Amino acid sequence: MQKNKIYIFILLVALGISSCSEYQKALNKGTSDEQYLMAVKMYDAQKYTKAIQLFEKITPSFKGKPQMERIQYMVSQAHFNTKQYSLAAYYFDKFVKSYPKSSKAEEAAYLSAYSYYLASPIYSLDQKDTREAITALQNFIYKYPESDKVPDANKNIKELTYKLEKKSFEIAKQYYHTQDYVAAMVAFDNLLSDYLGTSFKEEAMYLKFKSAYNLGTNSIITKKEERINEAIKVHQRFERNFPDSKYLEETKKLVSDLNNDLIAITVIKTQN
Repeated sequence: MQKNKIYIFILLVALGISSCSEYQKALNKGTSDEQYLMAVKMYDAQKYTKAIQLFEKITPSFKGKPQMERIQYMVSQAHFNTKQYSLAAYYFDKFVKSYPKSSKAEEAAYLSAYSYYLASPIYSLDQKDTREAITALQNFIYKYPESDKVPDANKNIKELTYKLEKKSFEIAKQYYHTQDYVAAMVAFDNLLSDYLGTSFKEEAMYLKFKSAYNLGTNSIITKKEERINEAIKVHQRFERNFPDSKYLEETKKLVSDLNNDLIAITVIKTQN
């Protein structure tokens, strides 16, 4: 039994060496047709990195030929299967533009958008791929409204949009925590106008009021009254939108403080 295992191991090693040698021969000395056949063989064997090397080498030779459609699709899929999602998105998109009437066009359009989705980083990083993914998914839905992939595309858009909302919210919150209250109020306004239905709306409006409150109470006397009145207006909008908010007990006390400050300012004015 032990001998049989050794023989099988030796056979597998020999086959591996033979296959590797065959691949290197095709890559370095093969004709374009031989390289094409080897590329397809590597692709079918799920050896995608080797397949990509060969496909890249033969692409100029097959430009304009019938095989080129298949080559471009396999190159796209090979990048996708090796998790090179930004490249996969590019090549799938290129395939759709080159072969809009292909039977694979719808699938490639979705995989291009989905590749951008997979390339989208965590919310704290640059969101270029996230925005491209949303655009690509929306374009896919517009072009193929009857596709069975539309529900998935909508789900992905929702997830990506949440990521953009969270990034915008965290930026605004960072301004608040660093006591840059003017910037915080602008950033919270940007969030609320860019994402009308955002799940961060209640907390954003609450923190915008807290920013306005801190700005008003800590202002120089010449700006204090104006900023306190603005903070009260911010709170009125917050209370209208969230009459049952868990933050209201706290914020109403702060509004009371603001009104007391206004009374004090009025007294000072009358004395002068």
